[in-house]
Amino acid sequence: MNQLSCHVLDTATGVPAANIDVELHVLGNPTPLASATTNQDGRAKFENVTLKTESYTLRFMVKPYCLEKFGQAFFPLVDVHFTVSDERNYHIPLLLSPFSYSSYRGS
Repeated sequence: MNQLSCHVLDTATGVPAANIDVELHVLGNPTPLASATTNQDGRAKFENVTLKTESYTLRFMVKPYCLEKFGQAFFPLVDVHFTVSDERNYHIPLLLSPFSYSSYRGS
């Protein structure tokens, strides 16, 4: 069974971003399959989710974090879309700053 995890790093300060709520959705479906909150290391795991071969969205609710750390929230949320195509584990990092974000497939 493959597992899903994510990590948020505040690239403006170089520290992990804690207490960010994250939802997992099947792409295009507004109802979350699961939710998690990043820990003090900026990491969250979706331990009770079995990923099927389809497309998903990780929705990072970054507005509260951005307001607290940057004084504004240019991006109130960040959606990262990805497709599960094999049995490997999936790790989706989010690099966050006041006016940009990026993501990639982690290991």
